[in-house]
Amino acid sequence: MADPTASEALSRLAHRFRAALGERAVISDPVELATYSCDGLTHYTATPGLVVLPETTEQVQEVVRGCAELGVPYVARGSGTGLSGGALPRADGVLVVTTRMRRIIEIDIPNQRAVVEPGVINLEVTRAAAPHGFYYAPDPSSQQVCSIGGNVAENSGGAHCLKYGFTVHHVLGLEIVTPDGEVVWLGGKTPDSPGYDLAGVFVGSEGTLGIVTKIVVRLLRAPQVVRTLLAGFRSTDEAGGAVSAIIGAGVVPAAIEMMDALAIEAAEASVHCDYPRGAGAVLIVELDGPSADVAQQFAEVERHCREHGAFEVRVAADDVERAEIWKGRKSAFAAVGRISPDYLVQDGVIPRTALPEVLRDIAELSARSGVRVANVFHAGDGNLHPLVLFDESVPGQGERAEEVSGAILDLCIRHGGSITGEHGVGVDKAKFMPRMFTSEDLDTMQLVRCAFDPAGICNPGKVFPTPRLCGEVPGKRKGVHPLVEAGRAELF
Repeated sequence: MADPTASEALSRLAHRFRAALGERAVISDPVELATYSCDGLTHYTATPGLVVLPETTEQVQEVVRGCAELGVPYVARGSGTGLSGGALPRADGVLVVTTRMRRIIEIDIPNQRAVVEPGVINLEVTRAAAPHGFYYAPDPSSQQVCSIGGNVAENSGGAHCLKYGFTVHHVLGLEIVTPDGEVVWLGGKTPDSPGYDLAGVFVGSEGTLGIVTKIVVRLLRAPQVVRTLLAGFRSTDEAGGAVSAIIGAGVVPAAIEMMDALAIEAAEASVHCDYPRGAGAVLIVELDGPSADVAQQFAEVERHCREHGAFEVRVAADDVERAEIWKGRKSAFAAVGRISPDYLVQDGVIPRTALPEVLRDIAELSARSGVRVANVFHAGDGNLHPLVLFDESVPGQGERAEEVSGAILDLCIRHGGSITGEHGVGVDKAKFMPRMFTSEDLDTMQLVRCAFDPAGICNPGKVFPTPRLCGEVPGKRKGVHPLVEAGRAELF
């Protein structure tokens, strides 16, 4: 709960925002506020002090200026599907929800561009471009419900980012409201702009540099053909070997996805996807492009799968069968709820060639700890999504699941990977940042952040571990941090 001073500031802001944005744009009722207490990472909750739902850039600007004037922290949130707690609100702050900013402002086919507001659902961009023969490439698993603004904040990926890249590769320009309330453009409609790539800096900054209010995205022409196969293997070792062989042969599929036995079990229980019986792992491989190229590469993919132990290969004959193949994979995260009351979705990256070894290490970790781990992930670019299963009602299971989840991230780092591939750091993994980066690295990142937000009120408490506070004075730090020395903070 906010302290008396913060409560007074929030009360003043509520009155100001109702006058400027209208009664229906401001939520202060405690019950209604509670519905915004977390994003997709439900393990962390905090009831926001105030929720505001602006509909225009000018309204976002008014909200940010109000917060800046009173020094009230604020957090931007789209659909709330993030999985690292990046949109976790603050009890002493304002949650700025952009779900009412959902206009597709322009579909510019001659220039293969679209201009959209942050609350637009990812899949809606493709639906708007599809009648013209175009689509928007980044496709997170939550594509049907996640917002483009959230995709920008997290630099989201998806199954087809192996070939087409992440959100940052498809954003040309951003209109943002800076933490001091100015409206500026970073980049624009042209493929490149002179000077520093500030739009590139903003994408993936997890809402710590400002609030995006318009986004210029790149549209791609729909491929001539798409072909998809499902291959069943006895083990993840075999499936991992096939992935390395396919990529090593110079074939770049649109997607290579892997599920292990536990993930398959969950999908079967949920959507009855009828994957190969007895499979210890399945691969879904999809190729797209000119028909002649796809035909030649598809034969090569099938050969590598069989040479690495695939005991069953199914090829989709049409779009209906293609959707059937994808059904199990697309529903995998939610399906895990059928075999476990609670689970953590982890997100780490490893070099692709390390897949077999890391999956064996995860299996050993699971056996040693007694915590089940299901693996469903983007195998082509080594982006793991271990699902760590537990039952919150059993004392100690939640804590053991967190320990296993952290140990998996340590495995990723040890193998030369990263603690996140597409879900962001948020609050969930801030304490792991010093395991990947030196103090000098983190100081440099903090300098960038403070250049945008010197007051430290824009989504504070995310990405950077304590005591690298958002309001910390920019500059190279030497020696023991004063907050650590005073016993007020802990250096992870």
